[in-house]
Amino acid sequence: MVSLGAHAQAGPQKLPTTQLTAGMHLIRAEVADDENEREIGLMHRPSMATSDGMVFVFQQPGVQCFWMRNTLIPLSAAFIDDTGTIVNIEDMKPQTDDSHCSKKPVRFVLEMNKGWFDKRGLKAGSVIGGAVFKPAVAK
Repeated sequence: MVSLGAHAQAGPQKLPTTQLTAGMHLIRAEVADDENEREIGLMHRPSMATSDGMVFVFQQPGVQCFWMRNTLIPLSAAFIDDTGTIVNIEDMKPQTDDSHCSKKPVRFVLEMNKGWFDKRGLKAGSVIGGAVFKPAVAK
């Protein structure tokens, strides 16, 4: 389900970034950690730098499904568990409503340009590092 806010978005959103690692590779990932930010995602962007991406953070693990409505660039989505381990990677075609889902419950999804993971030999079982994967400290 997509809210009206996502439909009203005229241009790309710009979110705070975090640094992630994939072996020796550095990623500058925008962090989408609320419902509205996750719904808009990478919509309306004509391009994205090679080492840039977006990490989607969910409060609870679940089977996460993504589509590409209003997304102009082909993407690969890595579905990642709480330890930073990739569960599965799905390639996604621009401007489609095809559903791409995690193979098990996850709290994180990292979207990069299509083929980014494959070109670096990353697959299910590979680990992505970064502060976003560390458990939140209970207050």
